[in-house]
Amino acid sequence: MKKIIFIMAIATAIYSCGNNTEEKTPDAGKIDSTATAEFIGAKFEIGKPLAMADLVQKVATDKGASGIVIEGKITEVCQKKGCWMNIEKGDGTTMMVRFKDYGFFMPFDCSGKTAIMHGNAYMDTVSVEDLRHYAEDAGKTEEEIAKITESKLELAFEADGVVLK
Repeated sequence: MKKIIFIMAIATAIYSCGNNTEEKTPDAGKIDSTATAEFIGAKFEIGKPLAMADLVQKVATDKGASGIVIEGKITEVCQKKGCWMNIEKGDGTTMMVRFKDYGFFMPFDCSGKTAIMHGNAYMDTVSVEDLRHYAEDAGKTEEEIAKITESKLELAFEADGVVLK
């Protein structure tokens, strides 16, 4: 009896280790867009980014949007630390993107590239002091900075992760 159980155990082990040419990848055929992406900050599932026009509508309707993925062309980056960037909204204006908990920074030379970002969008009132600070970070002249005299209500984004394309 012991021999029969022993032979069955060996046969089961051999059978389970046999060559099986069937692919066992759970998502066979699915493209993993995160496999080759270089993340700055937190990793996230890229999926299909929300269109900028839809983002503007969502923030206006819902007073904000969290945990979303958007994509846009970078127009300007902080030249002191890389601690913020401006993204084209597609209507001739830009949206400021800051980074969660000041946790990561963008390369100084990424203007003109496309960024895919994960985070939260909201309306923000930016003070004159902050607007002047951002203008200084961007390398604006003293004359340009002095022309900033009013706060500004604008769409903003706090990213916890970014991928550059």
